[in-house]
Amino acid sequence: MRVWPGQPYPLGATWTGLGVNFAVFSAHATRVELCLFDSRDATAPSQSVTLPEHTDMVWHGYLPDVRPGQLYGYRVHGPYDPGAGQRFNPNKIVLDPYAKSIGRAVRWDDSVFGYTIGDSRGDLSFDTRDNAAFATLAAVIDPAFTWGDDRPPRTPWHKTVIYEMHVKGFTKLHPSVPEPLSGTYEALTTEAAIEHLVQLGVTAVELMPVHHHAYDRHLVERGLSNYWGYNTLAYFAPEPRYLATGSPNEIRAAVRRLHAEFL
Repeated sequence: MRVWPGQPYPLGATWTGLGVNFAVFSAHATRVELCLFDSRDATAPSQSVTLPEHTDMVWHGYLPDVRPGQLYGYRVHGPYDPGAGQRFNPNKIVLDPYAKSIGRAVRWDDSVFGYTIGDSRGDLSFDTRDNAAFATLAAVIDPAFTWGDDRPPRTPWHKTVIYEMHVKGFTKLHPSVPEPLSGTYEALTTEAAIEHLVQLGVTAVELMPVHHHAYDRHLVERGLSNYWGYNTLAYFAPEPRYLATGSPNEIRAAVRRLHAEFL
């Protein structure tokens, strides 16, 4: 695997059309490993490379052989001193905080914690198990999207009517939204959804959490879910449960369609 120095910005994984630049901030890390996975069912990375450059607390590297769709995570080396707020544990693969797409959601297991569950020292303990089979993984995206003449509506405040919406709840409860699209971003682009908002006099839609969020472990173990989404794991990645086709472009298409309607 070829690894070049790359650039410290932008943060995250950036597809340039020829390869991917990886950049992650850490003020106290001593080494950062990029771990590449072949599939969401992989129990271990197929390759791990150390990011070769460190610029102003940003670790970075450019991989000319990586393409969109690649699943990845990081092992970050550094001090383990909970009393000082340092909890580096390279036994654990962690999610890129600038991930733009989630390739595998968390699979709850004791090994995903940096400390040992049940240890008398609680979260001051240190867990040495490898969590590679269970860790949340990011996916490299191709950011290309045709925005056309899209622009913010810029409706004057005194004429603004905001509709706060839960994507899944709104589109599943609307009787005229096609069943295959029910509960998805794409459903927001349907004539039924748009017509409903227009009839209400809405000029802007405020979406409740649409970034990737975790289903809390205690809920999963009880067969429940986190409906509202206020348990964020990735602020820049759309919640994959709302994707009809799996493409992050679905949320862009919904924004473009709503903007066009409310201009």
